[in-house]
Amino acid sequence: MEHVLSGLAANPALPPELVDVLIAKADADLGDVLAERTDLSRAQALALVARGEEHAVRLVRSGLLTAADVDPATRPDLALALLDTGNGRPDWARTLAADPDVGRRERLAGCPGLPPDVVDALAEDPDVRVVVELALWTTADVAARLARHPHAEVRRAVAVNEATPPAVLAALVTGEGLPPASACLVCDREPTPFVHDLSCPRPDCDLPADASCDGSHASTVHALRLAVLGHPATPVRAVVGFADHPCVLLRERLATRSDLPPEVYRRLAVDSTPRLRAELAGNPAVREDLVRELASDEHPDVRRALVRNPRIPLDLLTRSAAFRGTDPLPRIESASLEEIETLARSADPAVRMLAARRRHLPDGIRDALAADPDAKVASSVAAHPGLSQAQLREMVRRWGVQVIARIAVNPDASSELLEELARHEPPALRALREIARHPRAPASALLACMADTRARRTAAGRPSLPPAVVAELLNDTDWQVVTAAAANPSLPPAAMAAAAHLR
Repeated sequence: MEHVLSGLAANPALPPELVDVLIAKADADLGDVLAERTDLSRAQALALVARGEEHAVRLVRSGLLTAADVDPATRPDLALALLDTGNGRPDWARTLAADPDVGRRERLAGCPGLPPDVVDALAEDPDVRVVVELALWTTADVAARLARHPHAEVRRAVAVNEATPPAVLAALVTGEGLPPASACLVCDREPTPFVHDLSCPRPDCDLPADASCDGSHASTVHALRLAVLGHPATPVRAVVGFADHPCVLLRERLATRSDLPPEVYRRLAVDSTPRLRAELAGNPAVREDLVRELASDEHPDVRRALVRNPRIPLDLLTRSAAFRGTDPLPRIESASLEEIETLARSADPAVRMLAARRRHLPDGIRDALAADPDAKVASSVAAHPGLSQAQLREMVRRWGVQVIARIAVNPDASSELLEELARHEPPALRALREIARHPRAPASALLACMADTRARRTAAGRPSLPPAVVAELLNDTDWQVVTAAAANPSLPPAAMAAAAHLR
C-alpha cells in the first residue's frame, strides 16, 4: 500500500482534498514526497510540518514557510532551515549560536550571511565539529584566520573552502608562517601512536579507514594536502614539489592540475603508476608532444583516458582502438566542419562512427551517414534530429533490430513510426524501453511496451496510457509499476480517492 500512496503523493492531478488525506497519514517517507509538490497551500505546508519537521527544508526552499511561521524557541530546526536559505532573522542566529545541541550549532555554522558576532562565537566554539563546518563555508578573511586554528581538522576544512585565498592555501601545504597544529580527530580520541585497524570491530567507530596519528596528525595532514593540491586557487609554486612525493595519491591529484610547468607534466608522464598516467592523459593542459608520447603507453586505462582528452590530435584519435563506444567524444564535439567531413568520408567504418556520434551535424553529412552501408554507422546517427520519417523507415528496412533502439530515441520519430517499432518482429526490448519514455509514444505503442518489465515501469507513468489501464496497474506485482501508475495524472479520480482512503 505504501507504494500506491507514494505514487499518489507525487501525482500532479491529485485533488487538494486528497492531498489533505495523505498529509493526515504522512510518515517520514510519504511526507518527503508530499513536500516536493508544487501546489501545496500554506495551510497544507504547516500541516505537513506538524507531522514532522524533517520536511521543513523543502518547504522553506519553495517559499511556503516564512519567518512569520516560525518561533525559534519552539521550532529551532525550522529557524535553521530559514537561516540556511538566507530568510531567517539575525537574532535567531545569535540564539542558536548558544544552543546546547551541537548539531544545531554545526548546522548554523554552514548558513550564509551570519552576523559577524555570530561568526566570532562559532569560530571559538568548544566543539571542533562546529568550527570545521564554519571553516568549510565561511568568507576569505575568516578562512585566513581559521587557517591558524590549533586543530588540524579545521585547517583541512579551510583547504576545501572555495573562498580561501591563494596565499593561505600555500601556507597550509608548506606550513610556512603557521604555528604547528596541536590536535586532530584521531589524537582527540585515541592514545598515540594510533593506526586505525582496517577491519575495526567497534560498531560505534566513525574514524576514517586510513586514520592515523603519531603526534604529527598524519592522516589529517594527508587529507589537507589532497585538498590543497586539488584547489584551483593554490599557487603552482606551492605544489610542484609533490611531483616526486612518495604518496601516489598526491601525485595523482597533482596530475589533474591545469597550471603545471611542462617539465613537471613530463616527470609525471613517466610515473610507474598507470592510474596517475591516465589522469595525465585526460588533462587538456598537457602539450601535444607529451600527448603523443602517452599514446604509445601500453596500459589500456591510459589509452582510454587519452581519447577523452578534448585536445587529443585527431590523427591519434582515429588510430586508437580505445575510442569505440556510444558517447560522443569531446574532441569530435569540438572538431571543425572540415575535420568532420574528413571523418565521414573515411574508408574505416569505425572512424565514420566517430563523426556519426557528434551531436550537431550538417544536414548533408547526417543524411550520408544515415545511408551508410555499415549498420553500426547508421545506428550511430539514427537518433539525430532532422532525419525524415522516410529515412528512418528505410534504416529499419535495411537493418532491423540493429538500429531500432536508436531510432526510438530520435526526437522526430512520429507516433506512427513509434507504434511500428513497438510491434516490430522480432521485438527489440531495448527499443521498447526507449519508446516507453518517448514524448510522442501513442497509447497503442505504450501498450506494446508492457511486454518488457523495464519498459512497463516507464510506460505505467505516461499520461497517454488509457485511464482504465492505469487503474489496473495499481494491482501489478511490480512495486515500481504500481508507484508509477499511482503518480500518473491519467489515473481516474475515483481510483485516486479509493487508494488515498485505504489504510
